[in-house]
Amino acid sequence: MLDSEEGFAHTDESWMLPSWAMIWIILAEAPISVSVGNRRYPKLSTAILYGVTSRAMPVISNGGVTIAIDISPLGWARFFRESAETLRDRITPLEEVLPAELVEELVHRLYYSDRALEVKGILDDIFTRALPPEHRDEPLIADIMKIVTAKGTTDLRAAATQIGIQPLKLRRLSQRYFGFPPKILLMRARFLRVFLEMMISPDHAHEAVLTSVYFDRSHFLRDAKRFLGMTPRQFMDMNVEYLTAALRARRLVLGVPTPSLDVSPPAADILETR
Repeated sequence: MLDSEEGFAHTDESWMLPSWAMIWIILAEAPISVSVGNRRYPKLSTAILYGVTSRAMPVISNGGVTIAIDISPLGWARFFRESAETLRDRITPLEEVLPAELVEELVHRLYYSDRALEVKGILDDIFTRALPPEHRDEPLIADIMKIVTAKGTTDLRAAATQIGIQPLKLRRLSQRYFGFPPKILLMRARFLRVFLEMMISPDHAHEAVLTSVYFDRSHFLRDAKRFLGMTPRQFMDMNVEYLTAALRARRLVLGVPTPSLDVSPPAADILETR
């Protein structure tokens, strides 16, 4: 849950990093706009779904409360009939992919809550009641999650054999529930593992992470161009105070190293509320 002081004005762009899918409830009075690649969303509706993203996204807001609910690939299998590949790198009105009565209750109860300590109980109640039965592919989804978030995974054919499926089935399931082929997910995880450390570290501690993951800096810079659209330094020279503060706050709340937050969500989690 994100809030700002009354009278807060923020007309500059802030940035979001590539991540898993997310439900976003916007209780702000002023409009919020987002760009995802070439797609521009000038005024977001109250309840939206971010698909799995593969690039950084500029956001313009003017304060107010927003509530984000991360959707793991297991959560996607339970709640959404659409392929994650179809909705990747785009924003969709939530009522187009979830039952209208669920979305209406979610927005109504959050709007009339204290927008603070009551939020978690409301989300637990709504999503526990709405949670569909276990999906038949969940064991494989959990296995694929381990593959795409494990440090050092390079041989996808061997990884597929290890969990007992053919490489083509690994690719198909990955696109269906994770949004992208496993190779892209591995690249994204590798890049974010280093870049998040770079953002959060006050010194050069990230150098050790970089050299343990990449052959050389040029390789890292190519991935930065792919996932940020620019060099890491160019990104960090822009307005990332909001992003950095959110990363630090989440690290304190969860009690885990920040670089793991958007790279390796627990495979057992269906929904993560933040």
